[in-house]
Amino acid sequence: MKSILKAALISTALLSFGGLAMAKETVVWWDFLGGGDGVRMKKLIEDFNAEHADTVEIQATTLDWGVPFYTKVQTSAAVGEGPDVMTYHASRIPLAVSQGTLKEITADDWTAMGLGADSFASTTWGAVSVDDKQYAVPFDTHPIVLYYNKDKLDAAGLIGADGLPAGLDGIDNFKAAMKKLQEGGTKYGMATTTADGGFSFRTIYSYLCQQDGDIGTDGNWLPGDNAEKLTKAVQVIADWVKDGYAPGYTDYPSAVALFTSGESAFMINGVWEVPTMVDLEKQGKLFNWGAIELPVMFNHACTYADSHSFAIPNNVGKDATPEKHAAVLEVIKWMEAHSLFWATAGHIPANKAVNESAEYKAMQPQATYAKLLSNMVFDPKSKNAGVASPLFDAAGNAFAAAMNNEVDAASAVQEMKSTLEALQ
Repeated sequence: MKSILKAALISTALLSFGGLAMAKETVVWWDFLGGGDGVRMKKLIEDFNAEHADTVEIQATTLDWGVPFYTKVQTSAAVGEGPDVMTYHASRIPLAVSQGTLKEITADDWTAMGLGADSFASTTWGAVSVDDKQYAVPFDTHPIVLYYNKDKLDAAGLIGADGLPAGLDGIDNFKAAMKKLQEGGTKYGMATTTADGGFSFRTIYSYLCQQDGDIGTDGNWLPGDNAEKLTKAVQVIADWVKDGYAPGYTDYPSAVALFTSGESAFMINGVWEVPTMVDLEKQGKLFNWGAIELPVMFNHACTYADSHSFAIPNNVGKDATPEKHAAVLEVIKWMEAHSLFWATAGHIPANKAVNESAEYKAMQPQATYAKLLSNMVFDPKSKNAGVASPLFDAAGNAFAAAMNNEVDAASAVQEMKSTLEALQ
């Protein structure tokens, strides 16, 4: 009975936003979005406020990305001082749930927004779930991808009839492609962040998944033969450096610069660098380029991904009124419906209705790599996993030396495993 009453209240409140029946609601919003993401989100918020001028106003604040953001959310929610809604990485949800920081997105909420499990890719939906309860609404999927210099690949005979790179699958084939590119005058085959094992963990984790490997979780890290599989994944990058296909100890900005300057034919990076390429291309400062899902190095396609999502903090002692809650759901519903614009930041819209639209399918290179939605892996369901987490720290501390051939890959994997096993 309470559920029916709650649903009725929310539905009534949502309907009221179409008229003048209720006072204007203010929705306090926190995000961690900078760069091109921040510019686009500010535009979405501006458009929402203009469209809802008489009913709902988003009052937005942007905070520092990573641990500072999540720490502030936790401490603020614990004393009832958190926002009404916020952006949240799907990979951080298990920790937040263990801390009691997030409210469940209930069946009534999903009904009110007109969304549900069928609205999203199954892996993305699963990423915002803990113990069969949903704690966020996915807004995008943001994987890593392979950027490529189409001019250089075309000259090397590595572009297929469909206009996309060809002959890259398989460890040996990919090395042969990089060798051919370098023999054609390119300084490096690959630009990737070899100075930061935490960032490169996204690539390494992808190659573990391509072997049907599993990181495991708290109390059971790298079960079975997964240490051996992870060693093989680390060795892929170590061999690129050893063989001269990728430069050693390359930081993030340098990797981007190597690719955009044409010194490297490939770059592995997040889809969030798409705006960088688009802007340079508009300025006439970039070659023909593209981006595709990671080539298959092992058994099958698989790529690491995370999701920006919308979550509602569990503000202790400060329950939202039905009107306030309805306003929050209206904000999320509207953002989901307008996520095509968010896709211009390189992200894949989480909402199927958007990523299956003709408009999105015409968006390049986003639509080309969107097929990886069927071939992706998120962080393990652990309070120690996710962006800016102990898992990424452990990988970062262990794998930088291994990628640069200062320690062997197997030793680095054991170091990471020992670090994780010591976590509480």
